Amino acid sequence: MSKYILAHDLGTSGNKATLYGFDGRLKAFSAVPYGTAYPAPNSVEQRPSDWWDAVCVSTRALLDGNGIDPGGIACVTFSGQMMGCVLVGGGGEVLRDALIWADSRASAQEAFLRERIEPADFYRITGHRPAAFYSLAKLMWVRDNEPEVYKKAYKMLQPKDYIISRLTGEFVTDYSDACGANLFDIRKKVWSREIIDAAGIRAGLLPALRPSSDIAGGVTREAAAVTGLLEGTPVVIGGGDGSCAAAGAGAVSEGDAYIVIGSSSWIANVSRQPVFDADMLTFNWVSLDPEIYTPCGTMQAAGYSLSWLRDVMGGMEYEEIEKMAEMSPPGAGNVIFMPYLLGERSPRWNAAAKGVFAGLSMTSAKSDMCRAVMEGVGYNLKVILEIISRENPTDAVTAIGGGAKSGLWLQILADIWQKPIKVPLYLEEATSMGAAICAGKAVGAFSGFDVIREFNPPVKTINPNAGNAGVYQKLYRLFNRLYDALEDCFNDF
Repeated sequence: MSKYILAHDLGTSGNKATLYGFDGRLKAFSAVPYGTAYPAPNSVEQRPSDWWDAVCVSTRALLDGNGIDPGGIACVTFSGQMMGCVLVGGGGEVLRDALIWADSRASAQEAFLRERIEPADFYRITGHRPAAFYSLAKLMWVRDNEPEVYKKAYKMLQPKDYIISRLTGEFVTDYSDACGANLFDIRKKVWSREIIDAAGIRAGLLPALRPSSDIAGGVTREAAAVTGLLEGTPVVIGGGDGSCAAAGAGAVSEGDAYIVIGSSSWIANVSRQPVFDADMLTFNWVSLDPEIYTPCGTMQAAGYSLSWLRDVMGGMEYEEIEKMAEMSPPGAGNVIFMPYLLGERSPRWNAAAKGVFAGLSMTSAKSDMCRAVMEGVGYNLKVILEIISRENPTDAVTAIGGGAKSGLWLQILADIWQKPIKVPLYLEEATSMGAAICAGKAVGAFSGFDVIREFNPPVKTINPNAGNAGVYQKLYRLFNRLYDALEDCFNDF
C-alpha cells in the first residue's frame, strides 16, 4: 500500500529529496549538491543535467538507504527555484545551460519591454514589474544574442518543470512558477497575449498551465530505470519554491506572513486578491492554493551576503560569524551594510546596485562588520514588510530556511521590524513539506492545505526588544537615505 510522498526541493545549491508519511512527518532525506557558473558579470548559470543527476541519485539513495519499497511511493512532487530559463528542443534535449533566478544580464531586454508596454499596465497584468531577473527577459536575451539556440527551442521551462519533463515526457508548469515568467495574467490565470506580442516571442514556447496540485503524468519506463521509482508513479506538478515555502510555513490564510532566509530571502503574506503597490516595489504570486495570492518582496543576497563575508574573512564559518556579531551592540557601532552584492530585486529593482559598507571609522571592528551584514538584510526586508502590510496588517512573521537556525539573526530581525517571529518545527524542510502537502491533496491523502498547522506548528517565538527600537529606527532611515544618495553612482562601477 502506498504511504509515502516523495518531494524534491530543487534549490540553488543542490537538490534535497525528502520522504513524508501521510501523517506529515519527515521520514528521511537525501541531498546532492551541484555547481553554479558565473561566466560573465551578472550572468549566473547551471546545467539542467546536473539537476537531473541530483534527482536520480538522491531518489535512489533515499529509497535504497532506507529500505523503502518503490511501491510505497504514492506520488512524486517538486518545489523548485523560480524565474529561470531552460530551453529544450522537441525531444526535451537541453539547448544551452540554464539562466537561473540570480542572472540579471538582460537589462537591454528589460528596457525594450518598458518601451513597448507601460510598466504600470504590465504590473497590473502580471502582478510583477518588467525586469531582467524574470524568465521573459532572459528568453529575449537568448533570442537576441544566441539566435540559433532560440530558433531550435521548442519550450522554455522552469527548473522543476524540466525535471517533470524528464520523468513524464510532459511539458507543463503551474500557476506559481508561471508568475515568475513575467508573461502570466495573474487574475485570468492565462499566458498574456498582450505581453507575448509586445516582447515578440513565440507563444508556442510556453508550456501548458495547470494548478499546482494537478498530476502531470506518470513516471515513464525510461525514468523509472534511472530513478528507481515504479513506472506509472504519479508526478504532481508542485510549485515554485516561494509558494511551496508559503504553504510549508503555514501561510495559508489571509493575513498569515512568513520569511524564508536562504541564499536569497523573501517575505510575504496572504491575500485573497493581488496587492498592487503604487511604486511597484513588491509583487504577487499565485499560491499553491489557486484561490489565494502571496504579495511578496524578494531580495537577492541574504544568505549570499554571509557566504561572501565568510569567504573574504579568511574562511570563517557561519557559527564564527554569528559569535563575532554577538560582540557588537545593536546598530553595529553605526556601521551599515547595503546587501546588494547581486544587484537587487525588491525593493530597489536595480541590477546595477552594489554592496556597500558605510560608517566605517578607526573604531570599527570585525564584529561590527559581521553584525552590520545581518542588520543590512533586515533593513532591506523591512521596506518590503511595510508595503505588504498596508493592505493586510501582519501581527507576526513565521521564519523558515537555513538562516532561521540563527537565534541572533532572528532577534535582529524582530528588533528591526518590532514584530514577533515564530519558529516552526521544520525550517529547511518547510519548502518541501509545502510541496508534499500539495501532492497529498492531489492523491487524496489530505483534505486541504490547512493541515500544515498540525504538521509544522510553531515551537518558539522570538519577541522584539523594545529597547532596541530607537537605534534601529534611526539607522533604518539612514539606510534608505544612503541608497537614495548612492543610486546614481552604481552604474559607474
